[in-house]
Amino acid sequence: MMDAFKNRAEAGRQLATAILHLGLVDPLVLALPRGGVPVAAEVALALGAPLDLLIVRKIGAPGDPQLAVAAMAEGKPPTVVIDESTSQLTEGDHAYIKREVRAQRGEIDRRCKAYRHGLARLGVAGRTVVVVDDGIATGTTMRAALKALRRMRPAKVVLAVPVASNHTLSELSKLVDDVVCLSQPGPFRSVCTYYADFHQVDDAEVIALLDASRIQHEHGPEARELRSGEPPLVLPSRSEPSDPTEPR
Repeated sequence: MMDAFKNRAEAGRQLATAILHLGLVDPLVLALPRGGVPVAAEVALALGAPLDLLIVRKIGAPGDPQLAVAAMAEGKPPTVVIDESTSQLTEGDHAYIKREVRAQRGEIDRRCKAYRHGLARLGVAGRTVVVVDDGIATGTTMRAALKALRRMRPAKVVLAVPVASNHTLSELSKLVDDVVCLSQPGPFRSVCTYYADFHQVDDAEVIALLDASRIQHEHGPEARELRSGEPPLVLPSRSEPSDPTEPR
């Protein structure tokens, strides 16, 4: 078994080192909140890139929110991806998924406003985009994110995660131009097992990391020099369990 990452920030720094070898020009980093934000903040810092979000919500099976039957990504209209095999094995039929999509739209809108302070999403068209999460298990939410992103017409898409299921990553690689993944352990267990600290990331932490990243990018090299030798972009750990509705 692979050694666990200390926390998401450490995973982000290791991931950034691998991404730097790609020699990307003027990239934009997009995180899947909430768990992907601490990882992506370190990647954006290392690349000197702006950081924004690609907001996705998992739609769990009836009675089992951990098991994704579908996922939806922000947009007008939102992008919805259904895991047909899981849907057929549960009571999460298309009628159920439609109801959940309507229910989740409000939460996606709330997060867009809260996280971006009402500002517009950063432009994606014609840019190289690095999509970051803290790990990938079934890949349903990441698939929704990547399909939504393609609608925005980026020039190049790089999928970057610290850890992922080998089978899932092989399928997702068909949707992107490059993949950077530090570990693909097998048999794959839940993402949380590959982190010593996998606390639930809350709204306050997401907003703090986005605000810090925005300031650092606006001030350029001077802000990055000030951060040399300082602790990583992460708030104190929390003991709450991971949110079952978060993307995985």
